[in-house]
Amino acid sequence: MLKILKYSFFDLMRSRWSYVYLLFYLLLGIVLLFLNNDLSKAIITLMNVIIVLIPLIGTVFGIMYHYNSTEFTQLLLAQPLKRSTIFLGQYLGVALSLSLSLVIGLGIPFAFYGLFYSDAIWDFSLLLVTGAFLTLIFVALAFNIALSNENKIKGFGYAILMWLFLAVIYDGLFLMSLVFFEDYPLDKASLIGSMLNPIDLSRILILLKLDISALLGYTGAVFKSFFGTNLGLFLSLGCLVLWVILPVWRLIYVSKRKDF
Repeated sequence: MLKILKYSFFDLMRSRWSYVYLLFYLLLGIVLLFLNNDLSKAIITLMNVIIVLIPLIGTVFGIMYHYNSTEFTQLLLAQPLKRSTIFLGQYLGVALSLSLSLVIGLGIPFAFYGLFYSDAIWDFSLLLVTGAFLTLIFVALAFNIALSNENKIKGFGYAILMWLFLAVIYDGLFLMSLVFFEDYPLDKASLIGSMLNPIDLSRILILLKLDISALLGYTGAVFKSFFGTNLGLFLSLGCLVLWVILPVWRLIYVSKRKDF
């Protein structure tokens, strides 16, 4: 698996799109720090951008890589290699290369700005951790969609629809349900609903770490009482880990039974 991971990793790192992705975050960090003297404000602005962009990039890169490497994958399948080894290696190669671009692209400008001497380093670290989790999650979801759909057009369509649902439509449906059932106790339902969407869960974690839970509106107090504690933080990170494990498990399950 390590050889396949290494090949996929360096294959993507040689791609010009990986450098474009890295340079985008590098320029984004420089511009935000130039416009904001306060590191906390820069982190909040950065969160609003990457919390939606990272899932989109992970989805597009994941599904493009799978479809573009179909012939190479079939060649590997003809070798005495486990299917789980092949697909896990490819998945980790894509996810780790994107995560590395994120960490380096944002880490360089913030490091030069003096982040290591500021209290905001923990908030920034949480931002990078959640960004890496979102990359791992959405690359895995993209691989699952690609494996389930041999037709590239359908695969791309389902992948973009999945991202659109989790990034935009889910929030609208969630807020509508809260308004519609406002006469009922919705504390537990709000917590469960946030955990069912990795994008919302990541956004809430960062906002609460920055101690601006008032921006969460109606359920701010509920999230603050749960996610604001150390136990809530660990449980929330555990939910993100679960969001990684389940798609990866399905990826292995489908790859073992799919007829190539």
